[in-house]
Amino acid sequence: MKINADFSKPALVKFSDSAWVPSPMPGVERRMLDRIGEEVARATTIVRFAPGSAFSAHTHDGGEEYLVLEGTFQDEEGDFPVGSYVRNPPTSRHTPSAKDGATILVKLHQFDPDDRTQIHVPSDGLDWDKQSDGGRKLPLHQDDNETVWLQEFAARTTVEIDAPDGLEVFVISGQIVQDTETLDRWDWLRLPTGSQFNGVAGDEGARLWIKSGHLASLPKTPA
Repeated sequence: MKINADFSKPALVKFSDSAWVPSPMPGVERRMLDRIGEEVARATTIVRFAPGSAFSAHTHDGGEEYLVLEGTFQDEEGDFPVGSYVRNPPTSRHTPSAKDGATILVKLHQFDPDDRTQIHVPSDGLDWDKQSDGGRKLPLHQDDNETVWLQEFAARTTVEIDAPDGLEVFVISGQIVQDTETLDRWDWLRLPTGSQFNGVAGDEGARLWIKSGHLASLPKTPA
């Protein structure tokens, strides 16, 4: 299966135009953003867990990165409420579930194979960096391959982000207009290497999840 698999071109998925697709596990549905592979895949996905649903225990050979969008996500490490950011590196193993339901943005098989660093950024209790334009920025992760952060933009703020090694933008809340396209809540945009993101935040501002630098080399299909 290939979905938005040409990384030399921009890719946009509007949440309002996509549909939930059942996963192999009862009560777990997905909206696929990009994908190379079948059930084991290099994938970026919005995943919705119905209350009481779960996946069986499994190992993430290629690593797992997720942001909790709704509800509380759970595994053996504890509860991860809305806003939690987690990186489970290659060879990590867990049994994910959602007692009361949850929705997450998740990326699979996109880690450096030698990465063994586990990261959990809690949903609150952290100090955001105040920006000169009135917004805020919260670093989530940075290594030699990529930088991940949350950023809030005040209403009608101009947004400019260089993307020499590619960029992904996911709208957590609010709205942002990029060129002639309006990105609303849970819309996802991927830009290829050598790009620049130019936009304007909506009347209520915008909160974005952003990843850059990770598309310098072309992705491969998981073994």
